[in-house]
Amino acid sequence: RDFNERCAQCSEVNWGLTDGGRFYCRSCHNVTERTREVVNTDFVSNTRIHTISKGLRKQEETDGGCEWYVCEGFQLVLKKQAEALEALGVCPQMKDEILCNFWRRYLQKSKQAYCNRPAGETIKALSVCDSSTDVDSEPDRPSVLHLLSLSESEGDLQTDCSFASSTSKVSESTSVRSGSVDGSLYLMKNRKETLRMTMPMTLSFCYMALLWLREPMTLSDLLRFVVEGHIPYLNVFQHFPDKMKLCGLDLKIFCVESWPVYEEIHNKMLELAAFLDLPRFPDITDSCFLHPDMLCMKYLMEANLPDELHNWTCRVVKKICIGEADFLTLVPGNKSTRKVKYDVLAVAVIVVVLKLLFLLDDHYEWLLSDFAEERNKNNKEGGPYFEFKKWYKVIKCSLDVEQKKLDEKRAKYLWRCEKPLFYSAKKKSKVLKRRQMVVNLQNQFGKLSGSVRPAEKANPSSFQLSWSEENTDGSCFHGHSLKGILQEKCGLLTAMNPDYWLCTVKLCTEKSCGHLAHYREVDFPQSYHFVLRLFSFLLRIQPSYIHDEVCVIEHKLFNKKLCKKPKYNPSLRK
Repeated sequence: RDFNERCAQCSEVNWGLTDGGRFYCRSCHNVTERTREVVNTDFVSNTRIHTISKGLRKQEETDGGCEWYVCEGFQLVLKKQAEALEALGVCPQMKDEILCNFWRRYLQKSKQAYCNRPAGETIKALSVCDSSTDVDSEPDRPSVLHLLSLSESEGDLQTDCSFASSTSKVSESTSVRSGSVDGSLYLMKNRKETLRMTMPMTLSFCYMALLWLREPMTLSDLLRFVVEGHIPYLNVFQHFPDKMKLCGLDLKIFCVESWPVYEEIHNKMLELAAFLDLPRFPDITDSCFLHPDMLCMKYLMEANLPDELHNWTCRVVKKICIGEADFLTLVPGNKSTRKVKYDVLAVAVIVVVLKLLFLLDDHYEWLLSDFAEERNKNNKEGGPYFEFKKWYKVIKCSLDVEQKKLDEKRAKYLWRCEKPLFYSAKKKSKVLKRRQMVVNLQNQFGKLSGSVRPAEKANPSSFQLSWSEENTDGSCFHGHSLKGILQEKCGLLTAMNPDYWLCTVKLCTEKSCGHLAHYREVDFPQSYHFVLRLFSFLLRIQPSYIHDEVCVIEHKLFNKKLCKKPKYNPSLRK
C-alpha cells in the first residue's frame, strides 16, 4: 500500500509482491527492480516463515535436492537456448525482451503463473489426493524459480501457491516416482484448450522470437544448429543444476531421442502464436533477410549456380506477388492468410527457374550442356557458358560426400547423456565409477580397432557448401554466363525453350494427406529429382515438401493458362 508510483508500462497503480519481494504490476505483469523493505520482522506473516522452514526440511530429506516444477525445467531450457543463439550472433534483446515476454504470456495463458487459480484445477488436483490430506495446510512456494529466470535481473514468477501445494500432494501420493513436484500431474493433463509444453515447443518458441526480430536465421538453419550441437536440445537436462533431480516421468518429459522435425516445429510455432493471441508480426520487406529475393541469392550461392539466375528468381517473385509484405508477414490466428516457410519458398522459386530455362526433362538440359561445352572449347574470349552436365558432376560428388558424412554422424550419435544421472547421494560414487569404467573400455577398444577419434565440433556457418571463384579447377560456376540458353525478344531476355511441364495439373485439396501434390521419384525426371535432393539436403527436409511448394508456384505462374476454358468444338458433341 505504501508504494504509489505509477507503472512505467501501463501507468496503473496496482502493485503486488513476487515471491522474491519485488513489486509487479497486476495489470500488465511488469516486474520492477524496486523491492519491499521489511524493517520489523513482525510484519512477515507466519505463512512465509512456515513455508521456508518446510522447504529446507524437504531439501534435507531429498539428498540435497529441492522442489522444482516442470515449467521451471522448460524455462531453464529456453534460457540455455537463448544464450546459445545470442552466442551465434542473434540480437541480445531476444532473450530478455522478446522470448521472456512470450514465455510469461504462455505461463499466464496456460494458467501456470501470473494468474489466479482456475476453478477447475481445485477439484481436479484434490480428487487425486488422499481424503485424509489436510487441504487447509499452509501453501508451498516454488523455491528455485528465481534461479531460473530468463534474465538475471528479472523478478520471480508469481506462481499460484495453492495450486503448487495441491500438485505437491498429488506427486507425493502417487506411486510413480518423479523428481519434479508436478511431473505426474503434468502428464495426466489432457485439456484441449491448453497447449502443453514439450521439448519441440522450445524450438518453436525460439523460432517465433527469431521471426519477430526478423533475424537472418531460417527454421532450417535453427534445426541444423541444433543437430550440430550449437544449440542445447538433445540431452539438455544435463545442464540442470544438481539440486534439480530428474527421475521417472521427468525423463519422459525432458529426454529427447529423435531429431527435430521441420514440419512439427513450424506447425507448433503457428499454433503457439495463435494460442498467445500475438498481434501481426513485423513486416517482412525486401530489405529483410527472410525476403525471397535475399534467400534466393543465398541458396544460389550455396548451390553453386550462376549469379545471373538471381535476375530470373526476382522476376518470378514479382510476377506471382510472393514478395509483398502482406503475403510474407505472419498474422497469428488468421486462417485466410497462407503460412509461409521462407526457406522452402526460396528454393522452390529456384527450382521453377531451372525448369523454365533448362526444362529438367532428362533431355533438353543435356543438349544445352553439349552446346555450351562446344562453345567453351572454341571460344576462349569472355566468360564461360554454364554447362549443366559439368555442374551436375561437381555437385553430385560433393553432395554424396556430405550426405555420407551426415548419415554416419547420425548413425554413430550416442543418445545417452554424457553426464550420468543419479537420484541419491549414496549411489553417486557407484554411478560415477561405472561411468568412468565404460569410458576407459571405449578408449581401449578404440585404440585396438584403430578407429579415428571424433573431430572437434566445427564452427557454425550459414553455408554448408562453399565455393570459391579463385579455384583453378573450374568447380565454381558463380560467374558463368547464361547467354547460350537465352534470346532477346522485345527488349527482354527470354528462354530459348518455349516449353514447360507442370509437376501436377491439379492441387490436392484433401487435408488428411498433408500434401498439395504427391511425389514419387519414379514419376519424375532424374534431373528434377537431383535438384530437389540437393535443396532437401541443404534444408534437411523431405523432397516432397519442396515439391509441394514448386507446384503451388507453378499454379500461380500459369494460372491464366490453367483456368482458360477450351474452345467449343461441335464435333465433340454426343
